[in-house]
Amino acid sequence: MGIEMDLLKSKLTEENFEKLNLLGNKKINAFIADAIELTEPDSVFVCTDADEDIEYIRQLALKNGEEQPLDIKGHTYHFDGYNDQARDKARTKYLLEKDSPQAKNLNWVERQEGIDEVRGFLKGSMQGRQMLVCFFCLGPINSKFSIPCVQITDSPYVAHSESILYRRGYEQFKNAKGSEEFFRFLHTEGEMENYVSVNIDKRRVYMDLEKEIVYSTNTQYAGNTVGLKKLALRLAIQKASREGWLAEHMFVMGAHGPGGRVTYFTGAFPSACGKTSTSMIPGQTIVGDDIAYLKKVDGQMRCVNVEKGIFGIIQDVNSDGDPVIYEALTSPGEVIFSNVLINDKKPYWLGMGQPIAEEGVNHSGKWQKGSKDQNGNEITASHKNARYCLNISDLANRDPLADDPDGVPVGGIIYGGRDSDTWAPVEQAFSWAEGIIAKGASIESETTAATLGKEGVRAFNIMSNMDFLSIPMGKYIQNNLDFEKDIENVPPVFSVNYFLKNKDGKYLNGISDKKIWILWAELRVNGDVQAVKTPSGYIPYYEDLAKLFRDNLDKDYSQQDYVSQFTVRIPEMLTKIDRIENIYKEKVTDAPKVVSETFTVLRQRLEDARGKHGDYISPFDLA
Repeated sequence: MGIEMDLLKSKLTEENFEKLNLLGNKKINAFIADAIELTEPDSVFVCTDADEDIEYIRQLALKNGEEQPLDIKGHTYHFDGYNDQARDKARTKYLLEKDSPQAKNLNWVERQEGIDEVRGFLKGSMQGRQMLVCFFCLGPINSKFSIPCVQITDSPYVAHSESILYRRGYEQFKNAKGSEEFFRFLHTEGEMENYVSVNIDKRRVYMDLEKEIVYSTNTQYAGNTVGLKKLALRLAIQKASREGWLAEHMFVMGAHGPGGRVTYFTGAFPSACGKTSTSMIPGQTIVGDDIAYLKKVDGQMRCVNVEKGIFGIIQDVNSDGDPVIYEALTSPGEVIFSNVLINDKKPYWLGMGQPIAEEGVNHSGKWQKGSKDQNGNEITASHKNARYCLNISDLANRDPLADDPDGVPVGGIIYGGRDSDTWAPVEQAFSWAEGIIAKGASIESETTAATLGKEGVRAFNIMSNMDFLSIPMGKYIQNNLDFEKDIENVPPVFSVNYFLKNKDGKYLNGISDKKIWILWAELRVNGDVQAVKTPSGYIPYYEDLAKLFRDNLDKDYSQQDYVSQFTVRIPEMLTKIDRIENIYKEKVTDAPKVVSETFTVLRQRLEDARGKHGDYISPFDLA
């Protein structure tokens, strides 16, 4: 039978051993046997696709205290440790050889050194606990897009979250008949007190790109532990680079145009920049809100949502701004709230649109209004990075093709960030290459509470994928540039900016206005409207926007609003180009030559326009 099978048979019940045996996969057996020997669990539970297995994990999360029930059926809440509230970028590293060309611009540790360190932390970490072995699928089941995954964890909260976020994969593994093409994840919470990880100084998230395996320890926060999310994205980016497709930090949505037409868009936005709310625009349909795989199929660009659920930031989710999500968060169904305020079995969060309880329990423990931590900092009722986890199938606006194994055709691509003074609310690039370089590869955003560190700093974030790149940035840009080859109808590329401000610091647009920018892009993709040519791209005509505002928001859109929002800001544009070019000169020395050429051409267009019209150009002067 072999040493590994002997170990598995000695540690697993007959039922759980048979579940593994039915897969007939030597690589899976070796992975699980090694994890058992390393972490020393008291028992092992193998989770199949059966409803009763998923229910066992849900109940285990309640039984061990990682989740607690709320007063709405199916709703639970979870707290991460006070200092375990976001992705730990500093301790999230790649395991690479010292001479690896991939080490350029990546946060990495020498492979064997990192393996020895993290496995040292993992040693004996599951003593007294049950190991959970779960099988999932990135992308739709039985699809050319899909990647099977095995997650091993001692946290039923993590396993429960993944059962909401990802499609079940046990049967796909069974049908694969021993295939060795899959991702592996090994996680342990480490030492626990009051149901949270305590050894934060030993928090590690290490990714072995060579073996396509991720180790995570001494943390509970989903961004560090839910392996199939951003950790798998890093593995997928490398795999995509090898195989000629794209793994992107993108939503996928259906924009509904005239006559029942649906045009599908993908969109990349850094965290807390409107990504989920764009995918959830009222009247449109959502395929997915976070990660997409894009492939070329018979001359067409197509994509799938990697996930089947949403792990979203809950701050400012309310009945006015996000009515569909809010409805799901306040109705019976499977939802996990994390790091919100709980009072009388009810969740409260910042910006929920109704009064928040002035006392209760949150990630800091017992809380009341005015509470401060040991450093004298105010503890808000709900953490700014508090989250919700739910099934997209529970949303009223789920797109009918959300689980289609063939994916959906990409009609257009959208890039957005947080920009108070430069980009217009919506603009179409002149070409695929200029869209990739001057929009996608030039995204800037103010940092938020979604990552550790200081908030409010303007940060460069290439394609909104900066934190997750597992290949050199120059190679990543080239992959995107090359992706248009052999595509019959190349999707146009757009930028959007929801955060433009006036001189007084007030936003120039309302929350609901994003619907208009997306609907205008839908019309452009299908050739229904003309556009104003500016030095940096195409913007809407005033008359088209006025009609869209009137028809879709029942709102008068003034010429004054149009001018204030779509004025071409030459000084700010030139300053931005200087900033981005300096970043490429200092950090992306392998960037394709076309990057600098594109910036040179764009700068010259802006200088020529300034010579004719001055520093600030009204869109009416260009129409």
